[in-house]
Amino acid sequence: MKNFFTIIGGMGTMATESYIHQLNLRTPAKKDQDYLNYILVNHATMPDRTAYILNHSQPSPKEPLIEDFKQQAALKPDFFTLPCNTAHYFYDALQEAVDVPILHMPRLAVQEIKHKFPNAKKVGIIATQGTLYDGVYDKEILDAGYELVKPSKEIEAMTMELIYDDIKEQDIVDAKLYRQTVLDMLEKMDCDVVILGCTELSLAQEREPIEDLPIIDSQSILVDKTIELALENRKN
Repeated sequence: MKNFFTIIGGMGTMATESYIHQLNLRTPAKKDQDYLNYILVNHATMPDRTAYILNHSQPSPKEPLIEDFKQQAALKPDFFTLPCNTAHYFYDALQEAVDVPILHMPRLAVQEIKHKFPNAKKVGIIATQGTLYDGVYDKEILDAGYELVKPSKEIEAMTMELIYDDIKEQDIVDAKLYRQTVLDMLEKMDCDVVILGCTELSLAQEREPIEDLPIIDSQSILVDKTIELALENRKN
């Protein structure tokens, strides 16, 4: 197969399914052959990223991730996507391990702010505790010249309930909890825009979309960039 990319997914599986669904849905296709060529690695047994980042005595996802990338790089994809924000904690090590470019989801999400919300100054992030702790978004937001706003402990707990207790454990989206989490970031934390920094939150946005609030959906932006790059590579 030529002109293909590889998705390193399964973190979690339902979030990866959401990414794939949006990818196929948004691809401009009128026949089977118009869709994109890709390989999906759904590594569902990957150790939990947040658990390791918060406590390094827990099993590390680093080596399994590097192994996945190296295995797939041997097939010579045009590029990789990694639809898990927390896994970008290992981005530098993963990119160092392979010669194939890896799209950086948090970086793409932050870059999109100036296009969608050009007057934004205070940028909030809701995500797993691992992503909040590892600072993968902090650097991107600060380097772009924005003021970084992290959630209060209360909002952080609400977010973890939504991600782990509802979506990962039960495959349900509590629409009221999701909306309240975003609202609290905007109103209580005085943010101009809120980044959904976890692909489970992107799944929540897909199933229970919030259309009237300033949100940057990291996975949705990755979908658009994936399609753009894949079509460009196919054309060339």
